[in-house]
Amino acid sequence: MAFDLPGLDYDYAALEPHIDARTMEIHHTKHHQTYVTKLNAAIAGGEWDGKSIEDIMANVSKLPAVVRNNGGGHYNHTLFWKVMSPEGEGEPEGKLLEGIIEGFGSFDGFKEQFTNVAINQFGSGWAWLIQAGGILRITSTPNQDNPLMDLAEVKGLPILGIDVWEHAYYLKYQNRRNDYVGAFWNVINWDEVAKRMK
Repeated sequence: MAFDLPGLDYDYAALEPHIDARTMEIHHTKHHQTYVTKLNAAIAGGEWDGKSIEDIMANVSKLPAVVRNNGGGHYNHTLFWKVMSPEGEGEPEGKLLEGIIEGFGSFDGFKEQFTNVAINQFGSGWAWLIQAGGILRITSTPNQDNPLMDLAEVKGLPILGIDVWEHAYYLKYQNRRNDYVGAFWNVINWDEVAKRMK
């Protein structure tokens, strides 16, 4: 079973003005599609063909770099599209909010820490909110790595992630990553983030 480019639950313009339609279209149909195509080519006919993306991530240290890079790209972007929504904004509730308060003192404290990690990730990469050992933590990864990978410095279950590669924001924000990260808070689908908790 080959991997497929997942459809979006909203159209490319739905996240305007925070994330522009042209960036969304290129990001989804070009960048993500390329990760899917290269991942499928790399595993076709081998022992990892037909395995879940989670299984591949958990064993990625045994696999070629092309699988790490493109498998990570596919997993990361699939999560990214889901944790955004035109009905974003607001704050989380229930168990997710309780976990955030327990881990970071307050929602504002969490927001500040997550923003700082995202802005200060050197070069291309991702910032994550993960669940690890029953608690919520913030971490970052370079390139298309993620905390599910067996070689990640900080391992855990990703429940929220922001892509801080320049292709995610450059058309609208140029080099102003801080403005893009600030805009991201207006499109977070907190219900989806909460659903990812175990």
